[in-house]
Amino acid sequence: MKRMDASLRDQVQQFFSSPVFLACVFSWLSAQVIKTVIKLFSGKIRSIGELFELLIWRTGSMPSAHSALVSSLCTSIGFRSGIASDVFMLSACFFFVTVRDALGVRRASGIQARKLNEIGAALQEQQIHAYRPIKEVQGHTPLEVCVGVLLGFFVGVAFSVL
Repeated sequence: MKRMDASLRDQVQQFFSSPVFLACVFSWLSAQVIKTVIKLFSGKIRSIGELFELLIWRTGSMPSAHSALVSSLCTSIGFRSGIASDVFMLSACFFFVTVRDALGVRRASGIQARKLNEIGAALQEQQIHAYRPIKEVQGHTPLEVCVGVLLGFFVGVAFSVL
């Protein structure tokens, strides 16, 4: 039993010290910090709660944390396992799906939600229909995604060659 516990402990330690894992976490955190600093200096943060929410959870804005994370994942796996490996192919597919989603589906959904909220507010203002706003999910502009991808790539390279 002690041998199994030691083995599990070793595996957990290897997981958390893996350059691939560290690259992913660092790229995501870096993107969130950069995003928060940009919002902070542009005066778009109104409370401490909003600051922490942006730092940890909120999506959208410059740079894309999703794109940074999948880019660092793909880059670090490519360096460690080779670009011909099955796991790299999997990470590359995951990369393309995530980036496509950030640029397309989530962005389109956010734009549609914003327009529906505008129409709903106008209908409610004219007392035609009672309307409760829907959540507006923010997607990313191509520039925000490109900056996220570049950030993730450089973080992935840094964690792979060190």
